[in-house]
Amino acid sequence: MKDKFKSLFSPFTFPNGVTLKNRIVIAPMTHWSSNPDGSVSEIELKYYARRSAGVSAVITACAYVTPNGKAFHGQFAADRDEMIPGLRKVATAIQQQGAKAILQIHHGGRLCPPELVPDGDIVSASAVPAERPGAETPRSLTIQEIEEIIDAFGEATRRAIEAGFDGVEIHGANGYLIHQFFSPHSNRREDQYGGTLEKRMSFPLEIIKKVKSVVDQHAKSPFIVGYRFSPEEPETPGITMADTLVFVDVLANQGLDYLHVSLNDFRSTPRVGVEDFTKTRIEYLLETINGRVPLIGVGSIITADNAKEALETGVDLIAIGREMIVDPDWVQKIQEGREDEISIVIFTDQQEELIIPDGLWEQIISRPGWFPVKER
Repeated sequence: MKDKFKSLFSPFTFPNGVTLKNRIVIAPMTHWSSNPDGSVSEIELKYYARRSAGVSAVITACAYVTPNGKAFHGQFAADRDEMIPGLRKVATAIQQQGAKAILQIHHGGRLCPPELVPDGDIVSASAVPAERPGAETPRSLTIQEIEEIIDAFGEATRRAIEAGFDGVEIHGANGYLIHQFFSPHSNRREDQYGGTLEKRMSFPLEIIKKVKSVVDQHAKSPFIVGYRFSPEEPETPGITMADTLVFVDVLANQGLDYLHVSLNDFRSTPRVGVEDFTKTRIEYLLETINGRVPLIGVGSIITADNAKEALETGVDLIAIGREMIVDPDWVQKIQEGREDEISIVIFTDQQEELIIPDGLWEQIISRPGWFPVKER
């Protein structure tokens, strides 16, 4: 490989002692390809295996932790023990290619389609619909239900451990339930889970505490626990960069193995809540974290030079998303000095060659501009 890219391939060790072979991980990406009952399909096993050889870790698509947390058609489940054999196949498919396997655990909250949850009962922090066309008004969760969901994240973590995963990532980003509790838009509660910024942190912090306690109880070897968050949201009122910096300051002291910021572009700058809008969100986050916990950066990393630039921001690891679908050999091409051969376009006759499941392929083809798609 070229000398300028060697930093991408230096090992990295998490606080718990688990070492990754390089600084490149696969970002969690929905693939719409599990079976209707939430069990793992053969095509998604092939999809993961095809993309796991070069990276140091794979963060899976999100797995729902309760039946009323399913947010996508073709989403896989971690809500019951019958799912463990299938989850074990996912972990093995990734690990056999030399990467660590991290299961992202999730509840969709108010973003769950009614047809995917029991009795169409959509739940959230408060009875506030999402600001999007056709959004359902959710039901506000009771205290008992909140406690049950916290326990469910713990049980999903136990299943991940029993299935042989190397870690879990708690999905607190992208508008789903944990995000909804932190957001002043979706959380209008006046109990211990809402009101002040500190109370809006309670739900995610209790989930982290539960997950870590399950790891302490059940894991026989070091097990990675990460947390993903979105730094801002467009709604008013909504999460601001200032809110997130307060939250991240607290998260950095929770004994997590990493934080993972969800961004469309790693160079993006804050919208509101800071004094200097020329500084990037990554810069603000790194200043706040101050070396207390590793940070994964993601967003618009397409070329080898993009990856180098992203790592040079000071993040510890970089997550590659869509580009790993476009070119599953992205990492190997950089490592072999063939970065000029990286594909940045999907051709319409490549579904089988790239091992892209039907559900994901339909999304790629039907959403213009989401992926660079061309006909030969």
